[in-house]
Amino acid sequence: MINKFTAVCAIRRSKVLIVLMAAMFGIATLINNFTDYTAYTEYIGRIISMSDTEGNDSRRYRAITSTLFHHRFYWAIITLEIIFTFSCLYGTYQLYRKLNAPRNDFHEAKKFAIVGLTTAIFVYYILYVILLNEWFDMEYSAQRNAFAWARSNIDYMFFALIYLALANDK
Repeated sequence: MINKFTAVCAIRRSKVLIVLMAAMFGIATLINNFTDYTAYTEYIGRIISMSDTEGNDSRRYRAITSTLFHHRFYWAIITLEIIFTFSCLYGTYQLYRKLNAPRNDFHEAKKFAIVGLTTAIFVYYILYVILLNEWFDMEYSAQRNAFAWARSNIDYMFFALIYLALANDK
């Protein structure tokens, strides 16, 4: 039991805050995805159809022009972002509830946050970096390049996951 403000107490609170910040990012992203669905679907569609990329004629066979596929791909992103966001929100709640609990209880409370952060890394690395950037050549689009944005999300989520999982909160 933690009864006074110690380094362990500060570490635990910082872990709660870091997971909460990831959840807040997820909430903002979901709000954008739903309130401007058409613009984002078109954005994803232009990347997948490779209509804005230059200098990649030998790879144009990869382009998918089906609007239905564009919507489905975008809904896959949204669905995974919902899982990431709500897992981080629930993980924040679980961590907060166990702030003063024994070490094993606090450590066990990390599981939903770990799922959320891992899902976020999956979304931004697999869907954005590998599929949209590498397969559909998003990097060759001057107007539709979200690589730096995805990379910064991966960086945050990855380091948050490592810090959260560390057993330095005994």
